[in-house]
Amino acid sequence: MKKIIIPVDFSQHSEYALETGAALAKKHNAELIVMHMLELSESLISSSNNERSEETAFMLMLANKKFEAFLDKSYLEDITVTPLIKHHKVLKEVSKVAAFEKADLVVMGSRGHSDYDGIFTGSNTEKVVRYSEIPVLVVKSPPTSVEFKNIVLATDFLEGSILAVKNALELLNELAENVILLHVNLPNLSFLSTDEIDERVADFLKLARLGDKEVNIDYIAEHNVEDGVLSYARRINADAVAMITHGRKGLSHFFGGSISEDLVNHAKLPVVTFRK
Repeated sequence: MKKIIIPVDFSQHSEYALETGAALAKKHNAELIVMHMLELSESLISSSNNERSEETAFMLMLANKKFEAFLDKSYLEDITVTPLIKHHKVLKEVSKVAAFEKADLVVMGSRGHSDYDGIFTGSNTEKVVRYSEIPVLVVKSPPTSVEFKNIVLATDFLEGSILAVKNALELLNELAENVILLHVNLPNLSFLSTDEIDERVADFLKLARLGDKEVNIDYIAEHNVEDGVLSYARRINADAVAMITHGRKGLSHFFGGSISEDLVNHAKLPVVTFRK
């Protein structure tokens, strides 16, 4: 892990993300790219009108002053921090910057759906998750530690998920001592017997060429995926949960509907998302 992107709006929740990112940067000797998005219209930026140009310069000056104060944190000492201001409050910018910088991870604070101001409302976090081509770590509280012991990665164990799961394991094994691949057994048409689950998992491990590696796998029965993941995480005292999405193309079959968004918004634990 060499570069970490942190979108901020100078709120308390963006401070949680900054502190989390700093701890990860120290652990992995990574650079932090801290970005803020100003809501400036294209006409305001490109205008030759002196009054508008002065207004743009004034807003940029205020943002730079806020940045300077925001980044004045003792936990950022000895970390390479690059501040970045983007002129448009467009959440696709996060993905563009991450791609340009060849970043390894986005760390983002979120309030869930409890508030409706700033860029860190739940709906906006969902947009970053959808557009990001790289993993996104969503946090909702100050980090107690980034020495994660257990992370739960929910998957359907279907062939189409193999590449995403292998990519996810590569990062999660850096973050945690123990990663558990979890299958949530659902009622009705989605229900699988124990033998059917075992067969599906065995086929998955064989196709993924993971059979000779130590992979922790578990199952839980629940009425829906979100409850199953969160219930299992509580049972084993997990430090974080992880999921795989299709991003802008829609969620994976296993996470049909808005399960990924629901987990991002409702889980109190940190959530790591990966693009399928």
